[in-house]
Amino acid sequence: MPPDFDTNMRFKFSILALLLEAIIIVLFGIFVDYDTAPLHEHLYPYFQDVHVMIFVGFGFLMTFLKKYGFSSVGFNMLIAAFGLQWGILMQGFWHMNEGKIIVDTKSMINADFSTATALISFGALLGKTSPVQMLILTLLEITIFACNEHLVTEVLEATDVGASMTIHAFGAYFGLAAAFILYCPGLTRKHENDESTYHSDMFAMIGTLFLWLFWPSFNSAIATGVKARTTAIINTYYSLAACTIVTFALSSLVDKRGKFSMVLVQNATLAGGVAVGTCADLEIHPFSAMFIGVIAGIVSVLGFQFLTPVLASKLKIQDTCGVHNLHGLPGILGGIAGIIVTAAKREIRNGHLLTPSMQAAALGSTLGIALVGGALTGAILKLPFLGQVSDQNCFDDSVYWEVPEEETAPEIHSSHHDEQSRLEVAM
Repeated sequence: MPPDFDTNMRFKFSILALLLEAIIIVLFGIFVDYDTAPLHEHLYPYFQDVHVMIFVGFGFLMTFLKKYGFSSVGFNMLIAAFGLQWGILMQGFWHMNEGKIIVDTKSMINADFSTATALISFGALLGKTSPVQMLILTLLEITIFACNEHLVTEVLEATDVGASMTIHAFGAYFGLAAAFILYCPGLTRKHENDESTYHSDMFAMIGTLFLWLFWPSFNSAIATGVKARTTAIINTYYSLAACTIVTFALSSLVDKRGKFSMVLVQNATLAGGVAVGTCADLEIHPFSAMFIGVIAGIVSVLGFQFLTPVLASKLKIQDTCGVHNLHGLPGILGGIAGIIVTAAKREIRNGHLLTPSMQAAALGSTLGIALVGGALTGAILKLPFLGQVSDQNCFDDSVYWEVPEEETAPEIHSSHHDEQSRLEVAM
């Protein structure tokens, strides 16, 4: 029998969700207004691409678990719908104009970006948290993210156009720190539902393809000027391509039987888009972008193959989706690439000179804030009344969803006796 959804938890979720939405509506009424002279309407195609990545790409990428598809796509939608509203407020409070948060296409893109951090962290906790916990995590993480983003871009004046540091590394290590605090001892041995099927992996590959196709828009959407935006598109395009070839090559190489791994193809092929993000709009030459993609592919594949088991067994970090290898390590690689590029050549963005010291400070502060913020958030989520799912019920849609009964195909008998009986009837 499928486990029942705790009645008390049902009311807690409904009350929390409605209360948060009511608060957001009131805050929108007080602080948010239209842009009276919109300058960013040309960004709408980029907004569409990023929006598809958030809702379809991230959602379907996490459907690999055989009995957690409803939750992967459904909770992804829940987190994104709440996060993009909260993101407008949290980011907007740093850039108010005469007491108002001005909403335009660019601010909507940035709100989607803020939501991506929570979705990355969701990947580390996938299958082990309740809807109440995920709403609270989104609330806290986007608040902390907005503060860190302001520190990186406004105070330190570092460049991170594709958000290798502020989104990918931040979201990954925030989620990993929370996963460490929310460690589930019952999952030390592999859970029966913590695995994929042929069809669930196919659905997850849909998410990969959407992310792969639209990643150039993600890295270029908020670049300043047509030239910088075009440069970001080109660099991301070639970094992804090079990363994909390396991923396929290494996937076959590290497998004992020389076969391709769908886990690696679903995830590591995207690492090039993550790693090139920090310096995507800088004129690093397509050759350098491809080199970054190659290194990202190597790091991501080796991370999945060798580092993930160590995190689980030695550090007690159960990273369901492997966000450390797709977002964390490539995000750090992107930050390091930004340090090297700004040290090697003179780069000016938004009227100021980019320096390697500020890039390094941005990377360090992002990692520190993510780890501390994630640990504190994990401690809050661990409070008993927030209803963390029990270890035995992890990775199971039926805990929170009405799940249709599986249809069982009629058994086909092909014994010699049955065949003989059918022949006798026919005669």
